Amino acid sequence: MVDHVAGENVNQVVDKGKGVPHDTPGFELPLLLFGGFRTLIEQLHTRLADEGHPDMRPAHGFAMQAVGVHGATASDIGRRLGVSKQAAGKTVDRLLAVGYAERADDPVDARRKLVRLTPRGYDALARSAAIFDDLRAEWIATLGADRVRDMEAALRNVVPEETAFRLDATSWMGTP
Repeated sequence: MVDHVAGENVNQVVDKGKGVPHDTPGFELPLLLFGGFRTLIEQLHTRLADEGHPDMRPAHGFAMQAVGVHGATASDIGRRLGVSKQAAGKTVDRLLAVGYAERADDPVDARRKLVRLTPRGYDALARSAAIFDDLRAEWIATLGADRVRDMEAALRNVVPEETAFRLDATSWMGTP
């Protein structure tokens, strides 16, 4: 890993004396996967800003997915994201402030308030999906269709199905 400000390598000390031949150190794989993820997310948000969504942040996309098409309570959102109700409430407050969500009465239980996506929220998600398709096409143009499909298939083989599309990435990384 490189300190992006100082420009120096700050990798952990790795024991090379284990006698296992490597063409690449094992710690590079997760860093490269994370780097690919981060690159895609940064490109997505640059394009979203250009398309009228400058306030959209990575955590917002996860939260809006947790809201779902039928709406959800702050507790539901927190559970789906793997964060506390209070942390979910802060994210919901931000979604409300930038116009991606609204609060509404729950038609089933008058005591509960639902968070629902607004047309602006749905627009951000629709644009995100289209941009991700464009970014995938750019990877295909750079790497070739077979390599991208092979990479996706290989990841499907090693990523457990039940964790492939979980929304609690931000809590797993330790940031609500």
